[in-house]
Amino acid sequence: MSAVRSYARLVALSHSVFALPFAMAALVLAGREEEITARQIVLLIVCLVTARASAMGFNRIADRDVDARNPRTSGREIPRGVITVTGAWAFTIATAAIFFGCAALLGRATLALAPVALLVLWGYSLTKRFTPLSHLVLGLALGLAPTAVWIAITGSFGAIPFVLSVGVATWVAGFDILYACQDVDFDRAEGLRSIPAWLGLRRALQVSAALHVLTVGCFAAVGWIADLGWVYAAGVAGVAAVLVREHAIVTADDLSRLDKAFFDLNGYVALVYFVCVAADVWIP
Repeated sequence: MSAVRSYARLVALSHSVFALPFAMAALVLAGREEEITARQIVLLIVCLVTARASAMGFNRIADRDVDARNPRTSGREIPRGVITVTGAWAFTIATAAIFFGCAALLGRATLALAPVALLVLWGYSLTKRFTPLSHLVLGLALGLAPTAVWIAITGSFGAIPFVLSVGVATWVAGFDILYACQDVDFDRAEGLRSIPAWLGLRRALQVSAALHVLTVGCFAAVGWIADLGWVYAAGVAGVAAVLVREHAIVTADDLSRLDKAFFDLNGYVALVYFVCVAADVWIP
């Protein structure tokens, strides 16, 4: 069991709460157009979890030397020797194989798109070496989830999954910029690229806030396009309130509550959104 816990910590399994609820929200919305089976739901969840796990495994491998030099991350499993690089590679490849297998079972379209998704997910880990816009790449990686779910269920694409994916992408990019603020000095010393290291803390926080304004706008647009009701509108208002709170407790002069903003409040954003989508669609 200790090995299982170590690998779960390696890929920060608990952070699945950030993207999974949005994927499930897309599933609920897609269910209005096509009948969904229990088999599809299970396969989609396994796809989402294993794709993310494989991406995180690759991230930890790619960043192992940097993580070892950063006091904030030196306690991670590979720098501490709890998990070997060989073990991490085995885990990363195994979860990728499961992802491809489940994608194949979902249909030809999902199998054809699976390599593209994994390329983006793995590729994010390398972007901090050459562009401060790596946060947007991470946003793209997680923002693919609602679109992937929609295609898997309906076999098509449309405005609803596109706008929802943009909303998720800007939300993720915005909170990743916040999270990167704590490493600004280290990133500059190591020559790593991030928006906080590039623009400074105050401007980075402004960029993050602007992205989150776009997030709320996209979520509101989804409600209009999908003809959702007042429950959904209340959910979007709740998401907006949580994001306002997030930016109120993190300032350039005080990053002490960054963990609360990142872990707690962003978890609430995802869960509130899913609950309100499900309630609006399922409750007459």
